[in-house]
Amino acid sequence: MTIPKYFRPDMEQKLDGLSDLARDCSYSWVHGADEIWRELDAEFWAQTRNPWLVLQAISRARLEDLSQNEAFCEKLRTIVSAHRQALSEQRWFQTKKRQGIALRKIAYFSMEFGLSEALPIYSGGLGLLAGDHLKAANDLGLPLVGVGLLYQKGYFRQAFDADGNQIALYPSSETSDLPVCPVRINHGEWLRIQLLTPSRLWVRVWQAQIGRIKLYLLDSNDPANHPVDRCITAELYGGESEYRLSQEILLGIGGWQVLQALGITPEVCHLNEGHAALLVLERARHFMNAHRVDFATALTVTRAGNLFTTHTSVEAGFDRFSPELIKNSLGLYAKALNIDLDTLLALGRNPGDNNPAAPFNMACLAIRGSAAVNGVSRLHAEVSRNIFLPLFPGWPKYEIPVTHVTNGVHVPAWDSMEADELWTNLCGKNRWFCDPDHLAAQFRHVKDHDLWNLRAQNRSRLVQFVRDEYSRELNVHSTLSDTELEDLVLRLFDPNVLTIGFARRFATYKRPNLLLTDPERLARLLTDPHRPVQLVVSGKAHPADLPGQRLIKAWHQFIRRPEIRERAIFLSDYDMITAEYLVQGVDLWINTPRRPWEACGTSGMKILVNGGLNLSELDGWWAEAYRPEVGWALNGHEAEHTDAQQADMLYGLLENEIVPAFYRRNDSGIPERWVAKMRESMTTLTPYFSANRMVREYTDRFYLSLADQYQRRAANGARSGRDLARWLSRLNDLWPKIHVAHVEIENSESVYSFRLQVYLGDLTAEDVKVELFAEPTYGDADNIYEMRIDHELPGAVNGFVYSVEIPAKRPISDYTPRIIPSHPDVSVPTEAQPILWVK
Repeated sequence: MTIPKYFRPDMEQKLDGLSDLARDCSYSWVHGADEIWRELDAEFWAQTRNPWLVLQAISRARLEDLSQNEAFCEKLRTIVSAHRQALSEQRWFQTKKRQGIALRKIAYFSMEFGLSEALPIYSGGLGLLAGDHLKAANDLGLPLVGVGLLYQKGYFRQAFDADGNQIALYPSSETSDLPVCPVRINHGEWLRIQLLTPSRLWVRVWQAQIGRIKLYLLDSNDPANHPVDRCITAELYGGESEYRLSQEILLGIGGWQVLQALGITPEVCHLNEGHAALLVLERARHFMNAHRVDFATALTVTRAGNLFTTHTSVEAGFDRFSPELIKNSLGLYAKALNIDLDTLLALGRNPGDNNPAAPFNMACLAIRGSAAVNGVSRLHAEVSRNIFLPLFPGWPKYEIPVTHVTNGVHVPAWDSMEADELWTNLCGKNRWFCDPDHLAAQFRHVKDHDLWNLRAQNRSRLVQFVRDEYSRELNVHSTLSDTELEDLVLRLFDPNVLTIGFARRFATYKRPNLLLTDPERLARLLTDPHRPVQLVVSGKAHPADLPGQRLIKAWHQFIRRPEIRERAIFLSDYDMITAEYLVQGVDLWINTPRRPWEACGTSGMKILVNGGLNLSELDGWWAEAYRPEVGWALNGHEAEHTDAQQADMLYGLLENEIVPAFYRRNDSGIPERWVAKMRESMTTLTPYFSANRMVREYTDRFYLSLADQYQRRAANGARSGRDLARWLSRLNDLWPKIHVAHVEIENSESVYSFRLQVYLGDLTAEDVKVELFAEPTYGDADNIYEMRIDHELPGAVNGFVYSVEIPAKRPISDYTPRIIPSHPDVSVPTEAQPILWVK
């Protein structure tokens, strides 16, 4: 949309680009652009943080006045010029040598995206991670599109009654108020598609813009749909199983069909969690029809271009649906795939699970339909390998094909104005577009007083925000006079006091009340007259999570104590605006999950650029990041310590190390030990735990190689893909015929010798690999030795003697021979799971 038609040509020229900025979510994090929206309507901007809504609400007279304000117009021209240049200039991906791999498009599917408060289609960490992924992809110039859903109500908004009980509210969003526009095709008609569901669901498509990145959002609120179906995209993570499955059908199946309708056929599809797993079926179905192949062949080809990122640390956390629900919702779809319902159900179950009532697991489907699977931290990958062990029967957990790419945050979206200026002065304005490894050497020279001034400015802004929020709540619930209210608000918090933040989803495994284990000890910490502490808490519990809501209520009861009221606050309705003030303003961020249930966590990463320090359980990303020089850690061995013992450690760290370090000042008033930790944390952690590094890693390790693999399988009418599908079918059919007739083991002082008589049946020696395996030990990289053919067995078809000699470094009993599949173009065990252990 452009400037309204009633504008004079000269006025439209002076305000050129204003509506483009308002609609582009990439300008939600540009500090200079904030000044534009404040100039339009400072109060409305502060309330909504929605540039598009501000522009729609402003009067014609106000815009006319601004068009005559040369300072405003010059500022606008500067920002618009920079915006347009950013859309056209080459970035990291365009200059990267790709060795002939034609990666034209990546599609990133996610149930939620946290881009800005102007587009409230997120609930928490998963959505914020997805939003930061798109923002970094824009910065780096990746050819990526996002696919998600546009919710009428989104995730719930939080309020509290007089007793501290959480109230869930669901205000509707008018699409005209959101920075989205309908996707139009051909002669301008709105893109609508119809899905093969029992109700023949109609889907509308919207588009959000993040710089050069497009995000396509699907919406079922089409007047042609039944009222029940129109509500499918009403709420994020609402409703029962049928509601959730309908959303996942819309995201995975509908999302791919939308891309096809737009003429987009990505080489790589990135599934951000299992919600989008049905995409693998629809991508295969499209390939079936385009190349006239069966479903197995189509899945073999398209799987090569799919990447599945899991964020779940417990098996029960994945979406699972009853067979009856799958039959009712996807029975017609199975016929379109030309497979029976049992075959479809088997794709979402563990191998050999013959229980007809076994649920359909979206994570199982995502893994079977993807060439690569990754967790979101090193520790989470280990946990995930244990979770997915049943999918690969017989394989040791060390070889379950789950790697990791540790999450990162989009740093420019979370830094304060002062932090942005400090980093720019030291590292340049394009620091988050370049190789992050170079930043540490540049930033390390930052001066102590600059770091301490940064903290003071950020903390002061947070204190003002806390007071404003407190004042707003008092105005709603209090009968005090204006003077009494003002006095009460000014007594809340102090811009020179150590400020601790704790904000996240309130779930029991996150232990949000570990800090509240001993209320009296916490009260003494907060109210110490010589070394006081102030605490900001925020977070939501899912409306169905009653234990989580009780944890929130306990905080409310504690904060109402008379001696605590001026030192602690619970901010309601935790959203991106609240998060922004918190991560910029707190001195210390506390995180206390029950290890190893935190997949990664990114809230603690957001404080790094702003000079905040972390005190966290050694879980998720902090298990990789922690060193004594950058922050503090709780003991990570849950089996050895109860919650009460860990709470005691938490209080002890605060009382004996953290609070004293903050208040121990030199002659210049600077806490040297604290600032030293700030410098080391900002210097070494900020570049690595950034979305810049994360998206580069996804590109180098997955996007490029998956695109190459997919293109090779799809080329020449999918000739390679057809061959591979036949090989996989043959392998599975003939594998049971393999047997080992005789094993010889010789043990000398320095060498072990193994000889096996192997009969492969109708498989060939090229189809298998014979190995000697020992479980890996710390420091021992040589735990697998390939056995070679010594000679053929006389009178046998595909019978061979395999042998190997290895150094006697470990007990001979550690080693076990095994036979596994082998093919130059097949990933084992991702695509070929058979394994035979020789006992």
